[in-house]
Amino acid sequence: MTIATTSPATVGQLLRTWRERRRMTQLQLAVDAAISTRHLSFVETGRSRPTPEMIDRLADSLEVPLRERNALFVSAGYAPKYAQRDLKAPELRAVADAFRTLLDAHMPHPALVLDRWWDVVDRNAATDLLLEGCAPELLEPPVNAIRVSLHPDGLAPRIRNLSQWRAFLLTQVRHRFERTADPRLQALLSEVSTYPGEQRALTATGDAVVPLRLRIGNEELSFFSIAASVVSAVDVTIDDLHLEAFYPADAATAAVLRESASRATP
Repeated sequence: MTIATTSPATVGQLLRTWRERRRMTQLQLAVDAAISTRHLSFVETGRSRPTPEMIDRLADSLEVPLRERNALFVSAGYAPKYAQRDLKAPELRAVADAFRTLLDAHMPHPALVLDRWWDVVDRNAATDLLLEGCAPELLEPPVNAIRVSLHPDGLAPRIRNLSQWRAFLLTQVRHRFERTADPRLQALLSEVSTYPGEQRALTATGDAVVPLRLRIGNEELSFFSIAASVVSAVDVTIDDLHLEAFYPADAATAAVLRESASRATP
C-alpha cells in the first residue's frame, strides 16, 4: 500500500499565499517591493530562489509577522533570521522591565501584557478585581484573556453588554487570524464562538469607544482599553506581545478602582 505524503510548501508558494491573503496582485506587490513582475513570478513558481534580502523585502510589503517570516526563510533553505528568546532572557530584560514599569505605573487601573494568542504573560494587581468570581480552572496558567472573558464560568455572566463586548473580541481574534494565519488563533476563534451568547456583528452605538461594562458586587464599572506594542521589535517573542491597558470610562469606576487599591495597600 502506498501512503500519500504532502510535501512542505515552497517559499514561492508561501509568498503567493501571503500575497493572495493581502489581496494584492503580482503587479501591486512588485511595484511596492521595487522588483519586476517577471522576477516575482519566477520566485512564486519556484524558477528563482529568493535571497534572504529579497524575502525580507517581500515580507515587508506583505506585512508578514516575524514568526511567519522565519517560516519563509526555512522554506527557502535558510536559517531563521529572527531570534525567539524567552522573555526572561538577559537580551530581553530591558523590554520585560519596560512592560513591568508600565503595568505598575498604570495602577490603580487594570493592565495586562498579552501574547499573540491573548495568553496573559504578566498583569498588575488591579486585574484581581476584574477576575473575582471566575472559575479556578480558567485562572490556571496560561490564562487566556479571550477565554476567561467569554466563558460562561468566567466574566461573561457579569458583563452587562456581553453581546457587544463579545462581538468586539471575536472581531479582534478574527482580524489577527487573518493577519497571521496562525492555526492556534483559528482554534481559539472556533472555541469561543461556541460559548453561549448572541452571534452578531459589531454595530455602531452612541459610545465613542466599545466599553466593557462589568458588574462587580453591587457596582457596574465601565472601562475602555488602549493597546500598545513594541513597533521596533526584531525578536519573535517581543513582536508577539502587546500591552492592554484599561481605563475608567466614568468617574464612578475611577473611584471604585482607587478605593480597591487603597484597601489592598498595606
